[in-house]
Amino acid sequence: MNRKTNGYAARIVAAALATALLALAGCGGTTDQAKPAEEPTDMVWPLPPEQPRIRFLRSISSPADIGATASRSVVSSLLGVQEEAVVKMQKPYSVTADRHGRIFVGDSGLGRVLVFDVENKKFEVWGQSGPGELKLPLGIASDSEDRIYVTDAKQQRIVVFDRNGKFLRAMGGKEMFERPVGIALDESRGRIYVVDSHKHKVFVFDMAGNYIFTIGERGDSPGQFNFPTNIAVGRDGKLYIIDGMNFRVQILDPDGTPLKAFGQHSDLPGSLARPKGIGVDPDGHIYVVDAAFSNFQIFNFDGALLLFVGTAGRGPGEFYLPAGAFLDPQGRFYVVDQFNRRVQVFQYLGEPPAGTGSEKPSAETSTQ
Repeated sequence: MNRKTNGYAARIVAAALATALLALAGCGGTTDQAKPAEEPTDMVWPLPPEQPRIRFLRSISSPADIGATASRSVVSSLLGVQEEAVVKMQKPYSVTADRHGRIFVGDSGLGRVLVFDVENKKFEVWGQSGPGELKLPLGIASDSEDRIYVTDAKQQRIVVFDRNGKFLRAMGGKEMFERPVGIALDESRGRIYVVDSHKHKVFVFDMAGNYIFTIGERGDSPGQFNFPTNIAVGRDGKLYIIDGMNFRVQILDPDGTPLKAFGQHSDLPGSLARPKGIGVDPDGHIYVVDAAFSNFQIFNFDGALLLFVGTAGRGPGEFYLPAGAFLDPQGRFYVVDQFNRRVQVFQYLGEPPAGTGSEKPSAETSTQ
């Protein structure tokens, strides 16, 4: 594999400096900026003549970006409760999408779930009132029946909504969780996986919300965790877990048996400084969002770096403290660009045909 590393460390330092400058600028104002009238449709990684693997699709920060208007919660509309309309993301953290293409964003600043129905140009806010009221949503997932599962770190529970935003049930509670964050589903095995960062464990439930068992404990050995955050489930049921303060990704079988781990804390290619979101594409490549590097990196199962995308900034394909992520079955990768108050969407373009000379992705990329 071609593993070009020249200039990578320099780019990481530059990204860190740019992030620091953005932070200083933000102290005197806002991180909001006018979105370009038309976003680029030709941004790809890596640059030609190499075969493109990733294409930028769009970004979403407000209802206006999908042709919708600001909205109040479903419950407030039904009950006539007066609540302030949401016009823009405030501090998004997590993201998922359902089978209809609706995008769900857990906004920890607003304490709500923002629902962007791109196809129908509709926007809703969930979790403002009633038994499904949210305080600090940090993880979000959807199932094949369009139910939405949200981890609430402050209330230490999982809240489940139906496809229309109606509260269905809650799971966990203070007796079980300390700080639930990441959540992922494996419907083929009938399981819900919830990462508790402060208990350094993964809790496993059945699809009805009944507790089954836990995975892990604090430590740095295989199968142990040190402030884990987010999780993804591959098509084969393998668990891909961000082991935050061990600066690695751990891969486990569905029952929690350690299979592999990769990552280290440095500025070398393939290292992890502040890993956040994670996803697995249809070909088994592993995507890891890193808030410190202002990018996402793509690895193979053995942890070899294939490609990295992004740098610090506010333009398309640039990030400012990115956080959660989701990769859908169609290969669309949604990245929460937290301090730019938006979600950026990318498309995995697949592997090139055999014999083209581009079968081995490069670790070199472009910020364009």
